[in-house]
Amino acid sequence: MVIAITWSLIYRQALTASLLPLTSLMVSLLSFAAASLHFLARPHIFTFLYLAIWFGMLENLRLRRPLPFWQPLLLMLIWVNTHGAFISGFACFMAYWAEFFGEYLKHRKDIPFFRSQLAKFSGLGILLFVTSLINPVGIRLWKTSIEYVTNRYLISHTQEYLPPNFQSLTTWPFLIMILLSLWLAMSQRQPIPMAHRFLGVGWTALALMSARNIPLYALIMTPILSMQIKRFLTGTRWENREKQFISLQTKIRLPIWATIGSLIIICLILTSPWFKERNQFDPNVFPIEATNWIIASSPQGNMMNYFPWGGYLLFRLWPEYRVFIDGQTDFYGEDLTRTYEKILTLDEGWKFWLDKYQINWVIFPQDSRLIMALRQDPGWECLYEDHLATICLRHHTARPQSMEKR
Repeated sequence: MVIAITWSLIYRQALTASLLPLTSLMVSLLSFAAASLHFLARPHIFTFLYLAIWFGMLENLRLRRPLPFWQPLLLMLIWVNTHGAFISGFACFMAYWAEFFGEYLKHRKDIPFFRSQLAKFSGLGILLFVTSLINPVGIRLWKTSIEYVTNRYLISHTQEYLPPNFQSLTTWPFLIMILLSLWLAMSQRQPIPMAHRFLGVGWTALALMSARNIPLYALIMTPILSMQIKRFLTGTRWENREKQFISLQTKIRLPIWATIGSLIIICLILTSPWFKERNQFDPNVFPIEATNWIIASSPQGNMMNYFPWGGYLLFRLWPEYRVFIDGQTDFYGEDLTRTYEKILTLDEGWKFWLDKYQINWVIFPQDSRLIMALRQDPGWECLYEDHLATICLRHHTARPQSMEKR
């Protein structure tokens, strides 16, 4: 629902910028495909929605359209208490501030600063920053967010923060958007607004550095690209066909039929046996059977788990069990992540860390170095094993209800 609403807003913004419905739709679908590599059921999707609304507000301010002062403040208040990527909103804000600053330098002899658009926009920026402090931890939220994105160790150990792999087909829509933006930029006869230039260059750089930023890049660039395509197509046959399409869709009430058709397709998909089969965890990726054994056997004590399985184990076993680590490295921090790495690689002193955290049982891939070492350790016994996972317990740990080895 959040993703659908977000791209509906982005399409409308693209349509407002270009007045070309087919072109706006194609660019929106391209950006949707580019962003889909990070469509996950996580709080990050709320930043998609907020950024789409935020961009529309900033565009209204740039074009001097009426915008109540309280609206961006309310959005920032909600955003800062929902997800840490509220900082991306301030990054976009600075692009527009730079444009207003450039305008002020050109006309500073004619307009006093306190009456300029720059002064009003700067005042809004100060209020937005103050609003961002209205959260449970105040200024520490800024500190935590900035420290994490600048921590090279944690970033390099989190897959979604790594640069995109253009050998994968999933990144090709993003690559197409970059190439399209370059081609349009070199083909423009009219100057591109400074804010759009800052946004295009800045978000392209951020997306190339981290795949996690690709959806945000796609959101921002959809209306901008649509506007540039509009300029490029002015006076062409395609523009005339777009006008004919607008007239046609008004006559046949296309939005109504498109909505009805979409609902029918959704119902068919949701009731399809194929969808039910596909909507399952892959037993070759996730330790499904091993987790079933844990639930049935109830091993006692603290768990040491394989990092990529942390989220799945948390989903299946909480609150009866707590994982040692999962993908939320921004919460666990660098020290614990390094400790996990020492245990994973059997670095010097790895047994000390198992003792310090009072680890009583371990669930790791059956061919991992840790499992191989525990098999040789007389203080441990491996009670469960399948094609993917092995579970080993300390000898002093209370025996599970079922002592059968697998």
